[in-house]
Amino acid sequence: MMRSMTLAAAAVFAAMSTTPAQAQMVCGERVEIVKALEKGHQEQKTAAGLSGNGGLVELFTAMTGSWTLLLTVPGGPTCLLGSGEEWEGWKADGQPKGQQSSVQPKLPADAT
Repeated sequence: MMRSMTLAAAAVFAAMSTTPAQAQMVCGERVEIVKALEKGHQEQKTAAGLSGNGGLVELFTAMTGSWTLLLTVPGGPTCLLGSGEEWEGWKADGQPKGQQSSVQPKLPADAT
């Protein structure tokens, strides 16, 4: 509930400070958005990557399961792409984080 209220307030603020074409998306200064996620939701960056257009995509998650996905475009603002609850992290090998993979690393034959 508090998360929804915070995001709604951010949406109102962003709508007042953007052009009509941008009014549908919550955007702002990356530093301020990250501070709000860390302080208000205890979310920390847990993953990041580059999009095809060179934008920085970042995932922020909290131990409570809340999550936020941000996009920072080159030379532009940071925008909220999505947020929610019940995030479950997965490792690259397809295993949920916190579980041991049954796949053993393959060593070269001469590495004994």
